[in-house]
Amino acid sequence: MTSEQATVDTPLKKLVGEKTAKALAAHLDLHTAGDLLYHVPRRYDERGEHTDIRSLDVGEQVTVLAQVQRTAVRPMRQRRGNLLEVTVGDGSGGTLTLTFFGNQAWRERDLRPGRWGLFAGKVTEFRGKRQLNGPEYVLLGSGGEGEAAASEEVEEFAGALIPVYPAAAAVPTWVIARCVRVVLDTVAPPDDPLPATLRATRNLVGLDTALREIHRPSSKEALYRARRRLKWDEAFAVQLTLVQRKHRSAARPARPRPATPGGLLDAFDARLPYELTRGQRDVGAEIATDLATAHPMHRLLQGEVGSGKTVVALRAMLQVVDAGGQAALLAPTEVLAAQHHRGILDLLGPLGRAGELDAAEHATRVELVTGSLGAAARRRALAEVRSGAAGIVLGTHALLYEGVDFADLGLVVVDEQHRFGVEQRDALRAKADQPPHVLVMTATPIPRTVAMTVYGDLEVSTLSQLPRGRSPIASHVVPAAEKPAFLDRAWRRLREEVAAGHQAYVVCPRIGDSRPGASAEAPDFEPGPGSEEEAPREDDNGRRPPLAVTEVAPLLAEGPLHGLRIGVLHGRLPADEKDAVMRSFAAGDLDVLVATTVVEVGVDVPNATVMIVLDADRFGVSQLHQLRGRVGRGAAPGLCLLVSEASEGSPARERLDAVASTTDGFKLAELDLEQRREGDVLGATQSGRRSHLRLLSLLRDADLIRDARAEATALVEEDPDLARHPALAASVAALVDADRAEYLEKG
Repeated sequence: MTSEQATVDTPLKKLVGEKTAKALAAHLDLHTAGDLLYHVPRRYDERGEHTDIRSLDVGEQVTVLAQVQRTAVRPMRQRRGNLLEVTVGDGSGGTLTLTFFGNQAWRERDLRPGRWGLFAGKVTEFRGKRQLNGPEYVLLGSGGEGEAAASEEVEEFAGALIPVYPAAAAVPTWVIARCVRVVLDTVAPPDDPLPATLRATRNLVGLDTALREIHRPSSKEALYRARRRLKWDEAFAVQLTLVQRKHRSAARPARPRPATPGGLLDAFDARLPYELTRGQRDVGAEIATDLATAHPMHRLLQGEVGSGKTVVALRAMLQVVDAGGQAALLAPTEVLAAQHHRGILDLLGPLGRAGELDAAEHATRVELVTGSLGAAARRRALAEVRSGAAGIVLGTHALLYEGVDFADLGLVVVDEQHRFGVEQRDALRAKADQPPHVLVMTATPIPRTVAMTVYGDLEVSTLSQLPRGRSPIASHVVPAAEKPAFLDRAWRRLREEVAAGHQAYVVCPRIGDSRPGASAEAPDFEPGPGSEEEAPREDDNGRRPPLAVTEVAPLLAEGPLHGLRIGVLHGRLPADEKDAVMRSFAAGDLDVLVATTVVEVGVDVPNATVMIVLDADRFGVSQLHQLRGRVGRGAAPGLCLLVSEASEGSPARERLDAVASTTDGFKLAELDLEQRREGDVLGATQSGRRSHLRLLSLLRDADLIRDARAEATALVEEDPDLARHPALAASVAALVDADRAEYLEKG
């Protein structure tokens, strides 16, 4: 195939052969020349420099650059033949043993002391020594000046910087490097979609140069410039998608819902038993202004657990009701929807009891719509919603069903928005004649660059101030394996709090009693088929299954918490049972609630002062921060104990130590982002496909993202549909594919 014929869209089987192409497709999801060119190296090793062998984890699939130190041959004990052991080192004192079984004298001649190579395999441990069993390898020469390498692949690593690719056991890094060379030598230079003026203004190298230098860098400076260009493309594509969406939303008409003096909102403010924080007042003013405009509000309200987001949202809903409309709040769980219903009725008092004897003058009705409502109650609730008598409607996914019709839906509030998909959000919005105003809330603090990248089409408001009366929360790690006595002390500490008249949570990562074939720890949406999790077996590293609520609760009742009133709460309980348990706990009829993460959001029991999280290392950083926000919500200080068997110095233990060291949710959100694949932020996990954030770091590249946002805004103002930039439009569509574009729409 000539260079004129091959393009980035050419199937790999036409360039590298059918067998290799099949392996690249099966193991790395690479199908075209373009796929391979954008499969960029994970890192670059430099000749003479070492890979830090001491940092390798057992069970990890690795590629290391190392030097052969010595070889030894000894007979095998269990079967005929010899075992070749090759010790390689990295120059820092770290060593790794390579083991080859069978009579392979040629390998001993090949792997002579002094030779450098790339060695790939899975790290195992035997008698305290780390090793690779039968690793794949490619030698880079003897280390002597001018000596030719033994392998034909060595020409892939002719430069000083050796690319190491994300690889698979069946497709090692040097095979990928060889295929990349074939593609670079064969494929015609791709058209550069970025306008020349923008490249010049931002000092960006051409796309062809960037793709060549990212794979075969001529220098560190050239590599830096290549990486910067490809990062820019990723950031610019995402920002263009978001700015276009924001531009389209702003052009849609919406019915203004201005504040009404002397109405329901003023009456509510007058009866509030406490003073709003300055943050609540400022954010409330922003929302009030948005609601009064003729274009739909799209605002993200983020705030620490307990910062008072619900009151801000309720005030917005009351403004809409005053203006003749209805407001709907969509919650991810029945527990949370019922909690909101009780809380809002308590806050409103007579203002929420229209039609009843003690109703206030400007009262409205507050309805709860969930999947577990009985037929008569459901008919009554839907009639109230349809007639407009219910100004405020709270519910779960049941609000989305056919037959739930609004008289005049003016505002949609989505709580814990990350739990909802675009179809669900849009189904609720479609129940309005004109696009309603939308307020999405999250108690998960979002780093600035994530907000700019994922929620960039939304105006962002932040509540950072906690209301007066909230108490501090102390957090400690309980190392159960190293110091079992500490766990005994944790249970005694819980009993002390109960004896003082307080209540406690015990949180487990799993429900338990599961049926085979169900999905793993499903989010607690409406109960139904597949809402249980599969009983986990030991994992690859031999860890026991995570602790389960249904197994832990009876053990506690018979053991360290004997005599206390214990309730159980998880997502598989029938809705009325969940509600009854929560009511009992809120009323003080239960001392301890053993639960899954169903208590993670929205559950508000001011008398709960202590939380013990079992197997805490099985939870994410932000999730732990959310969970501990359930305690310390009253006058008494809160205590969160993170129980873990993770060993000191391990990544899991360091993560828990970080959570225990600060209550700053934004610091923890950044830590969470550092420890996850950043591509997950763009929905790679949700779509089940590989991440398209290959190089861009949402933490380290904040300035570049900001610049890309500015350029995207300017370009969309001139050319909203990119009609004058078709190549750029196609590039954006390729980088932010349909799955990710849909994920971005969740805002």
